[in-house]
Amino acid sequence: MTQLAFMFFQDTTSTGSAAGGAMAMAMMVVWLAIVLVFLAAMWRVFTKAGQPGWAAIVPIYNYVVLCKIGGKPGWWFLIWFLLVPWFMVCIGIAKNFGKGTGFGVGLALLFPLFILVLAWGDTKYQLQPAAA
Repeated sequence: MTQLAFMFFQDTTSTGSAAGGAMAMAMMVVWLAIVLVFLAAMWRVFTKAGQPGWAAIVPIYNYVVLCKIGGKPGWWFLIWFLLVPWFMVCIGIAKNFGKGTGFGVGLALLFPLFILVLAWGDTKYQLQPAAA
């Protein structure tokens, strides 16, 4: 009996599902565009730093290269979950691109936005000597 009552109250029009599908498709296109811009920025930062651009799209290896760009050993990607190494790598990247510590903290907290500044800004990569 409850199944019969449920059938009477079902929406059989397809306007709701069509609108939902169109909205999902639009969100997916916007998300894909954002990801492509982010990957292009990473590629450009890698090439500015003298690293291969394709490394930006290889999972895990791109973190190893980011450590090298930041002037840290490549194995540091293994301890990024501690957050302190992530901040140190980002500050190192900022300093190697001629930016300050504040930019490095911003890079650590809002990486996708700050990487755009490094990629398409007029910054040059210059590996800084390690502090003694």
